[in-house]
Amino acid sequence: MLETSQEIIGVIAYLIEVAGVLVILVGVSIAAWHFALAPHRLSSHSAYIEFRHRMGRAVILGLDFLVAGDIIKTIVVESSLGNVGVLALIVLIRTVLSLMLHVEVEGRWPWQAAPGPHAR
Repeated sequence: MLETSQEIIGVIAYLIEVAGVLVILVGVSIAAWHFALAPHRLSSHSAYIEFRHRMGRAVILGLDFLVAGDIIKTIVVESSLGNVGVLALIVLIRTVLSLMLHVEVEGRWPWQAAPGPHAR
């Protein structure tokens, strides 16, 4: 039974990781589609900024899925001190990437309040 439940959880972790890759691929494709249509409705600079924002959001969401899959796989399926160390490094790198992408897309740190309608 233990072997079977570990295999099931391993498959779930794999599916979560696949979902992360699909989120990135679909998100980047949608961003590219909107960018291709943007010259009809936006200036080239505005279209580029919108493209970067859409693509950045897709990558951030995809990275969240990938981190979740790695955590599940490492803790439940492949739990060893070495694997936990590798997981910690992967999560650290992906977290830094997510933070930097968030700053790039939103123009502020995640813990900073979003500017209100009356902000200058």
